[in-house]
Amino acid sequence: MRDLKLYLVIAFSLLAFYIIAQYNRPRPVNWKPTFDKKDKIPFGTYILYNQLKDIFPNSRIRPLRSAPYVTLEDQKAAPGNYLLIAPYVKLDEYDFKELFKYMKTGNNVFIASFNLSSYLEDSLKLKINSERKFDLDAAIPVNFVNPSLAPSKKYVFDRGIGEQYFSSFDTSKTVILGVNKTGHPNFIKYNYGKGALYLLASPMFFTNYNLLKPGGADYAAKALSYLPAKSEIIWDEFSSLGPPDDGESPLRVLLTFTPLKWAYFISLFSLIAFVLYEIKRRQRIIPVIEPLRNSSAEFVRVVGQVYYQQRNNSNIAHKKISYFLEDIRAKYNLKTQILNQEFAGLLAAKSGVSNHLITTLLNQVSELRESKKVTDLQLIALNNNIEQFHYQSKQ
Repeated sequence: MRDLKLYLVIAFSLLAFYIIAQYNRPRPVNWKPTFDKKDKIPFGTYILYNQLKDIFPNSRIRPLRSAPYVTLEDQKAAPGNYLLIAPYVKLDEYDFKELFKYMKTGNNVFIASFNLSSYLEDSLKLKINSERKFDLDAAIPVNFVNPSLAPSKKYVFDRGIGEQYFSSFDTSKTVILGVNKTGHPNFIKYNYGKGALYLLASPMFFTNYNLLKPGGADYAAKALSYLPAKSEIIWDEFSSLGPPDDGESPLRVLLTFTPLKWAYFISLFSLIAFVLYEIKRRQRIIPVIEPLRNSSAEFVRVVGQVYYQQRNNSNIAHKKISYFLEDIRAKYNLKTQILNQEFAGLLAAKSGVSNHLITTLLNQVSELRESKKVTDLQLIALNNNIEQFHYQSKQ
């Protein structure tokens, strides 16, 4: 027992140490590209959103999570810039028509994305490709075409930032603003009326991770400097976060953090497994029925012990003789008052027992009836002969 307590103390101590170590270990870096203005993780846009006031000090920042069609239709938007930074652009025909009207009146649209919508690619005859071939660690330097913006040393970023470029576009309508080392354009412009559409082939230039790198903030600021100062900047969150109904789900907090997400899924799986197990048909518990006790055998055993302790052989012998004679009267219909040779012959004829055994047994009965004291040997001999009589009578 003492050793068991020692083992339990050691086990609980190790468990407590493990829990404390897990609680205090550094939280792993979340590299998920969310592009959310609230996220301070590497691929969020918290820094850019909060520094827009420094780049556009006189502009009002208005974040919106509705499609451009809903945002711009039937609304008299103030003169401004439309900023969209997302891995995938969700624009259809109606959205682009509203953006086209928005640009025609002198406003500007700035889109940084890996994947433009199919409608936008088809309308502008655009196609985005990547420089990454075989060397996964090779960085592709990028720079601006405008000499006043291009530093003597080109911008070089890690983690594949800057690899994307426009492999196909309409050269008659496109103004190239930035290129990579191989001369492929990654930053272009389309003029629409008094406004313009700016397209950058990667949104990673504006993430927290890149803005904290040397040259990252400078590149992002110069790219956004093409946007003229306006009274309003619309920060599009529709493409990166979706409509508000999706983002405001009660499960958003659980699914955002990996430990909570796994805890939720494990709990859900355990609940489903429990329900599936419990719906099986259950058999009623079969009660344990104690077998009936053989009281007769117990009674005989008790009575035998009493007689054995009293050692009254004469009483036992007289009772065995009485039971024996009663059995003869019941089975063979013979009178047992006179136990002579004639009685022995009739009993032998009806029972089939040898005349010698019957004569011996009757002599024992007559002798023990007259005797006041019966020895153990006499009682045993009487019992054996009676049992032998019953055995031969059944054959």
